[in-house]
Amino acid sequence: MKILFIITRGDLVGGAQIHVRDMSIALRAAGHHPWVLVGSAGDFTRQLAEADIGWELVPNLKRQIHPIHDIIAIGNIRKAIRRHNPDLVSTHTAKAGMVGRIAAVLEKRPVLFTAHGWQFADGIPLSQALPVLWIERFLSPLTRRIITVSEYDYTLALRKKAAPEKRMAVIHNGLPDVRTASRPKEETSGHTPRLVMIARFQPQKDHLTLLRALKQIFEPDWELDLVSDGPDLEIIKGEVKSVGLEKKVHFLGQRSDIEEILGGSDIFVLASHWEGFPRSIIEAMRASLPVVCTDVGGCRESVVHGKTGFLVKEKDEQDLAQAIRTLLQDPETARTMGQAGRKRYEEYFTFKIMFYKTLEVYKEVTGL
Repeated sequence: MKILFIITRGDLVGGAQIHVRDMSIALRAAGHHPWVLVGSAGDFTRQLAEADIGWELVPNLKRQIHPIHDIIAIGNIRKAIRRHNPDLVSTHTAKAGMVGRIAAVLEKRPVLFTAHGWQFADGIPLSQALPVLWIERFLSPLTRRIITVSEYDYTLALRKKAAPEKRMAVIHNGLPDVRTASRPKEETSGHTPRLVMIARFQPQKDHLTLLRALKQIFEPDWELDLVSDGPDLEIIKGEVKSVGLEKKVHFLGQRSDIEEILGGSDIFVLASHWEGFPRSIIEAMRASLPVVCTDVGGCRESVVHGKTGFLVKEKDEQDLAQAIRTLLQDPETARTMGQAGRKRYEEYFTFKIMFYKTLEVYKEVTGL
């Protein structure tokens, strides 16, 4: 098959970019022919080039809705479709999903959309959610298949009447295994437990509640690594100073050595206001880490409360503090939960599982 992927941003590497990159590499290894269209260049496109995956820029494919840019982007994508003559157009992220699907339909090509978390999820401001919801209601009948990465997103789309049940399929995110992620953690004398949260500093993530929860934990001792960047970075740095945690909270920036960071951590935390199905949780489970996360979106589909970690209430600093304190005070329970998470990753969330389920959808859509 010739598969043409379309994704908006090529200047960063998030969950959707990782999905497209890993699927492209695996598809090529299986004898297929992937190609990627992006709206900007940067870290993601460098990774594609290093993996020898073909890509090209789509002028005017921007993240924000803009009628003139969007019309031009549709025209550019139509030209790319004619040049590459794909058997399937696979669109990712909201904006590429919009213009990419319209272009594919106009060119009479089979098209699918992978929703890496709906932009009308519970918790997203209504002013942002409603336009996306109405656009999806218009586009879903034109889409051969819609893949949601969680049961939550599947149910949400039905509840919001965004897409008909017959067009949707649930395929959970899956990650390749890595050697460093599965190393057993050994207790060392005098070791200060390290917590880690990998999440962009943006309104979706709730770093503030995490910091306020940690302010309540005086013992056992702990340190926190915050990984990534984002528009709210300076706000969070200011909060760290205001609660007096400058010596215990470390800002690591955007990093490419996530496996190594997780391998040196003891507890993974993800505080959020809304989620789809976070890949970072799967990364943590792969690394044998217990997970403490907000019970939003599809988080409960990966984390088994009381077995692989803890689910806590949104914006509840007391609940979050208690879950973290429990793991800090009982390292043996933390290790047992981490091992249970690793086993759950191996059973449900490997890349191989995701790849073959996705390939079956591709074959169904194309008839190849």
